[in-house]
Amino acid sequence: MDDLTGFQRDLLYVIAGADQPSGQDIKDEIEQYYSSEINHGRLYPNLDTVVNKDLVEKGQLDRRTNYYDINDAGQTAIEERREWESQYVD
Repeated sequence: MDDLTGFQRDLLYVIAGADQPSGQDIKDEIEQYYSSEINHGRLYPNLDTVVNKDLVEKGQLDRRTNYYDINDAGQTAIEERREWESQYVD
């Protein structure tokens, strides 16, 4: 997870906290946290990165809509990150 950007880590957390969210679901959630609009040119390449790093599975809901699901490697990466963070923050 050390080679991910902060935005990519945030995407992992959002995906882990939802049940197979679509890209639009993820976009809506991440925009609430960032308090600004996230354009498709930023969102989807970063989603592709976490998929290509084998942290997230990508599937198809229908012809136009994909879903994303955290996998075991992604969940482990989150747990390891939280463990590392806990050394510095109570």
